[in-house]
Amino acid sequence: MTRLFAGIAIVTLAAASPHAQHARLFSPTQLGDLEGPDRVAWQRPDRIMDELGIGDGSVVADLGAGGGWFTVRLADRVGPNGRVYAEDIQQEMLEAIRRRVQRLGFQTRVITKLGTAVNPQLPPRTLDAALIVDAYHEMEQPVVLLKNLMASLKPDGRIGIVNFKKDGYGPGPPLEQRIDADRVIRDAGRAGLRLHSRGDFLRYQYLLVFVPATK
Repeated sequence: MTRLFAGIAIVTLAAASPHAQHARLFSPTQLGDLEGPDRVAWQRPDRIMDELGIGDGSVVADLGAGGGWFTVRLADRVGPNGRVYAEDIQQEMLEAIRRRVQRLGFQTRVITKLGTAVNPQLPPRTLDAALIVDAYHEMEQPVVLLKNLMASLKPDGRIGIVNFKKDGYGPGPPLEQRIDADRVIRDAGRAGLRLHSRGDFLRYQYLLVFVPATK
């Protein structure tokens, strides 16, 4: 995780952020709640990246990237020939990511991106995979966002959604804020996606992998 890679400054691409469209914004002061020393054990980031086919040279996006916990693991996985778009709608989160990436020497691998509540503002037909981890329940208009995200996928690209189980326990948001997997699958179908695979290997969460319905 702490492999050094000499590089240049992070490229930051910005767009306006209409926070009014977002029902719940994760506070930067809460980052420590989801970054405990045991998170690797229950989050299993390597297995999630395997399920999405992320490897050396992949171009991927981390939506709702927060403080960059998953971003730097993606950057480590894709290597110097890959790219990671770290997207969030809060500038404070992107600043935290830039500091984290700088410490680990992943500057040339990570592009931070200030998106909006309904559009991550990513370049079209670019991504091998996009990952939404522990953020879906915060989205006010998930169908619209997924449609916009789908336009950024390569023809064989995938979208992975990791969310806390509705009837689960442990870390994560209150139970009343959690969303069951069936609702996410319905939302994705309305956005033009179909379920490719489902992973039930996580202790507190589920993983859903989607591809465009035409594939």
